[in-house]
Amino acid sequence: MEHATFGGGCFWCIEGAFEQLAGVESVTSGYAGGHTADPTYEDVCSGQTGHAEVVQVAYDSDVIGYEDLLEVFFTVHDPTQLNRQGPDVGTQYRSIVLAHDEHQESLVRAFVDELDDQGVYDEPVVTEIDQLSTFYEAEAHHQNYFEKNPNDAYCRMHAAPKLETVREQFADRVETEPNP
Repeated sequence: MEHATFGGGCFWCIEGAFEQLAGVESVTSGYAGGHTADPTYEDVCSGQTGHAEVVQVAYDSDVIGYEDLLEVFFTVHDPTQLNRQGPDVGTQYRSIVLAHDEHQESLVRAFVDELDDQGVYDEPVVTEIDQLSTFYEAEAHHQNYFEKNPNDAYCRMHAAPKLETVREQFADRVETEPNP
């Protein structure tokens, strides 16, 4: 089992997108990229810990590749927005990829360079790329949030469209029955 860690705004919004993919065994919401040990949701939301809301994806690389995960990640959020995604503003909502090894880091850097070279976005990609040092799992009520709260107004407005994008644009990679 391999792991990948991504932050693209509120973790509720990208968790469900990855959970739909064949080969993804689990997606865990959490915090990474900061300087405070064992942060809570409230700590991270204060913007004072340096952490971003992220998801850690456990995946079977025989079924889905890291590059596939990058493609989905860069489709379901706007990597040109600095320290924000939609209505969520602050460094905790920054676009970030935390590589688990140097190979992942080189793949994501090449992927971002290609996005910029091809002019995929009107603005340059500002996604932070760094090595993962520590991942802190978010509180239990944040795990599988969209699945547990599909009628939540925030989820309907911001997470549901991302899931639909994955189903439409990556239909060949969507699990018949999404992973919990």
